[in-house]
Amino acid sequence: VPFPFHHRPVAMAPNAEVQLPPLRTLDDFVCSSARFSLPDLKDPLRWNNRVINNLLYYQTNYLVMLAAILLLVGYIEPLKTLVGGTVVTLLFLGFVWSAENKAVIRRLRRNHPTPCLVVVLAASYCLLSLVGGVAVFLFGITFPVLLIIIHASLRLRNLKNKIENKIESIGLKRTPMGILLEALGQEQEAGS
Repeated sequence: VPFPFHHRPVAMAPNAEVQLPPLRTLDDFVCSSARFSLPDLKDPLRWNNRVINNLLYYQTNYLVMLAAILLLVGYIEPLKTLVGGTVVTLLFLGFVWSAENKAVIRRLRRNHPTPCLVVVLAASYCLLSLVGGVAVFLFGITFPVLLIIIHASLRLRNLKNKIENKIESIGLKRTPMGILLEALGQEQEAGS
């Protein structure tokens, strides 16, 4: 099992309407009612489950955080932010397309999703270093992704989180994060 993520079977209905979940309150996201704990490093499957479910539940908060950081960096370095975002998007879309159309790459993505994501980010870094956008890439793209992964790893799930994730996992609702996770080979499993 690749550390810390592994492949899960597809359980979402592809024709369900895509909905953005509501913005969770700051209290629920990081303040007093939020509970945090280090994940059990000896149980990567449980850690994976926590990360996937938190990514799905707090996706709107993560999107707002990512947008705020990108807007700040974009205000400081607009051209480099635009070039950096374009490069990463094109590389990611190229990877998803090749994974869907090439059996070898599809198997690699399913069996080793974390190294595949690292390769896409490393290729983005190399390409951006050629055009001088390394700092923008590091601070504008990688930093918010790092914050999101840290929060999703440390945030304990609550009952509302579990119920919302069940609704999505049985295909009653599709979200942008669910589609992204599906493209990365991290589909939500019903009953997890």
